[in-house]
Amino acid sequence: MRPQKVQDIEIMTSLVKTFRSKGYEGASLAELATSTGLKKASLYHRFPKGKQEMATAVLHYLEEWVDQHLFTLLLDENKTPEERIKMGIAEIRKSYDHGKETCIFRALSLGQSLELFEVQIHRGMSKWINAFKNIGIALGLTASEAQQQAVDTLIKIQGSLIVTRGMNDLAIFETTLQEIQATYLNP
Repeated sequence: MRPQKVQDIEIMTSLVKTFRSKGYEGASLAELATSTGLKKASLYHRFPKGKQEMATAVLHYLEEWVDQHLFTLLLDENKTPEERIKMGIAEIRKSYDHGKETCIFRALSLGQSLELFEVQIHRGMSKWINAFKNIGIALGLTASEAQQQAVDTLIKIQGSLIVTRGMNDLAIFETTLQEIQATYLNP
C-alpha cells in the first residue's frame, strides 16, 4: 500500500482554515480540495458524505483539540483556580492566534448551516460554559453567579473575535482576554 500524500492532520488543519474563513455555505468543494491539496475525488473518498461530513469532522477535531489543550487546563483541580484561569487564557490566546482566527462556531452557525450543526455547536458552547463555571465556583462564586459569569465569558470571547476582525485591531481581543482574567482573579 502506498503512503498517503497528505496526512490527516494536514487535511483537518486545512479544512478548519477554509471553514473558518469561508463559513460552511461559502466554502466550495473546489476550495476545500485546493486547501487540502487533494483532488475532489480523493476528498470524497475520505469524506463520502461530502461537505457536511467534512464540517462535522472539523467540529469533532476541534472539540478534541480544545478538550486536550484548554478544558484539561481549566478543569485540572491539581492546580489552583488562579493558575487554571491564567493558563486557560494563554491557551485561548494561542488557539485563536491572538485574535487572528475566527471561531468555528461562528463560521458554522450562519445561515442554513446552524440547523446542520446545532447539536455539535450547543455541545461545544456548553463545554466552554461548564469549564468557566467550574473555575468560578472554585473561586468562591455561587453556582448561579459562576454560570452567569461563564456565559458572559463566552460572549466576550466570541464577540471580541468578531469585533477584532471587523475593526482589524488585535488589541481588542487581547484587552478582552485581560479583562476576563481580571474578572476572575480580581472580583
